[in-house]
Amino acid sequence: MRYSCDSIPFVSGFTKCRGGSTLLKELNKHKVLYLMTLPAMLLLLVFSYFPMAGIIIAFKDFNLSTGIFRSSWAHPIYENFQYFFTSSNWVRVTRNTILLNLLFIAVGTFLNVALAILFNEIRSVWFKRVSQSLTLLPYFISWIVVGVFAYNILSYEHGMLSELLVRWGFDKIDWYSRPMAWPFIIAIIFVWKSIGYNSIIYLATLMGIDNTLYESARIDGATKFRQIIHITIPMLRPTIIVLTLLGIGHIMNSDFGMFYSLVGDNSQIYSTVDVIDTFVFRSLKGAGDMGMAAAANFYQSVLAFVLVYISNRLARKYESDAALF
Repeated sequence: MRYSCDSIPFVSGFTKCRGGSTLLKELNKHKVLYLMTLPAMLLLLVFSYFPMAGIIIAFKDFNLSTGIFRSSWAHPIYENFQYFFTSSNWVRVTRNTILLNLLFIAVGTFLNVALAILFNEIRSVWFKRVSQSLTLLPYFISWIVVGVFAYNILSYEHGMLSELLVRWGFDKIDWYSRPMAWPFIIAIIFVWKSIGYNSIIYLATLMGIDNTLYESARIDGATKFRQIIHITIPMLRPTIIVLTLLGIGHIMNSDFGMFYSLVGDNSQIYSTVDVIDTFVFRSLKGAGDMGMAAAANFYQSVLAFVLVYISNRLARKYESDAALF
């Protein structure tokens, strides 16, 4: 809702906006909607904005007994960052975090759109409901349980794959010592768990497409594949761009539960799947250095902001209506 007012009347009362109604009347008219957003805004303030005060831990020699604000400042002020950036780990975890999340976004977006299109083309109501329920079910399974499933499938000694390979006359494969295979393993598990839930948004967009567009295409002799390419995909493009931008917004914040449940403390595969979140957790658990962990998280947040800003600028040039800001 956009207003065009000549002034912002915080002191002298509400001035009249162009269009003949005051801002006060508009607020009163939609007060129920604003009240409905109030709990979400409060949660955002409590869990997203208020904790930002803890950023100063990255610049302090944090002491748990004195607290955040009474702890002394680090000497030099960038000491915690120096400890993080002078090690070779920061390059590895940054690279892994960005590349793995880009892999999740690319593969996930393609498969989510494909599944939504398939669901949209199903005409049997009962089959659509059953298939949607089955694909949605993994989303509600805990990552701890998924990690147990993955171990029982990939274990060298008694894993399902090992048993099948021996039965077929092949040698067993120790997947937990093959770092190059794990980006693909984690991507497969991630897509399997999230595809049912993430495809719902695309399916909702597809259900809002005017059927007369498809009827006109059929009259002109367009095949189903042509209809998908020239009608469905272009109509989905704004939604794809918005969800991709939201995914990039979390590109530096990997799903800690997923990575730690699947990888744990297996240092043999750190070279390809160790991300910033797991690195910070291990540093905090091992050394108890809250300042260094906060510095790594601060670096993580700044880099995520830069990536979102650049991606949004590119999206605005390509599809202005799909940009977030």
